[in-house]
Amino acid sequence: MEEIEITSWLTLDAIKKKAKVVETVGNLQTGHDMSVFAIIEEDFLELCYSDSAANTLRRYENRDEFDLALEQRKEEDGEAQYEDEHDYEQDDEDEEEEEFDVEDESESY
Repeated sequence: MEEIEITSWLTLDAIKKKAKVVETVGNLQTGHDMSVFAIIEEDFLELCYSDSAANTLRRYENRDEFDLALEQRKEEDGEAQYEDEHDYEQDDEDEEEEEFDVEDESESY
């Protein structure tokens, strides 16, 4: 991986316009950074926008390295896929089983 610092979001935007965007991770409106994973010809790029640190452009050697970095950013941002969806389905079932017995107090007056 190669990395260079970019001083302006406009420069990153210009690169992004010429690239095929694969995925965007993060959001500058709800967080402090956003990574745009994009491809230009045979270059695998990560455009790193930040409002709290330096902006960077990362170039990955191959698709495998690019995909690994994408998954790492998702994990860092909390967007990673759950490995076992069954655990979360079970939580939903537990919530459905919990029913509260509330007496109708209007009849007792």
